[in-house]
Amino acid sequence: MSRVASTTPPEGSVIPERHPLSPSTGAQIPSHFAHCFGCGELHPTGLHLVAHVGKGADITAEFTVSENHQGAPGLAHGGLLSLAFDEALGKLMWLLRAPAVTARLETDFLKPVPIGTVLHISARITGQVNRKVYSEAVGRLGGSDGEIAVRAAALFVIVPMKHFLESAPAEYLAALRKNPQLFAFVDPEFDINP
Repeated sequence: MSRVASTTPPEGSVIPERHPLSPSTGAQIPSHFAHCFGCGELHPTGLHLVAHVGKGADITAEFTVSENHQGAPGLAHGGLLSLAFDEALGKLMWLLRAPAVTARLETDFLKPVPIGTVLHISARITGQVNRKVYSEAVGRLGGSDGEIAVRAAALFVIVPMKHFLESAPAEYLAALRKNPQLFAFVDPEFDINP
């Protein structure tokens, strides 16, 4: 590839409207997979990131940095913080009801994030062109109005649902059959049984 994909929306991009069947303002966005390291409630050392829908094309999210998330002693690992932003920015796709993959993620670390700290993330869609969705986020310490510790920007590309199902283990497909609402955010008519 001769150029690097940007996280800055190009001229002519638009802020997409929320899908009429997207979760309502204030609703908690469910985990897509209970064992997801980012948002899964069953992952023993995961982030357990919790996100809520904002008023427009935005969400808020939080996670508490634990001893399992350390890089330097007492501080969150930078790669783990990037993971938190990938997870939070990815939750924006619930507003569009579109499955997507991360094409590019840029993370700027401004302040250390100590263990025991709750990182408050606010994320928003900044533009869309066809299948490309652009977004940005900030992570604050000490509350939703606290000091900015981390900034991130991302480019997501909308993909067909089969992208996620082709390599899914049998146990996950079985869980989807029992909980089809996990993919209903993409298509209310989605059926795991072809």
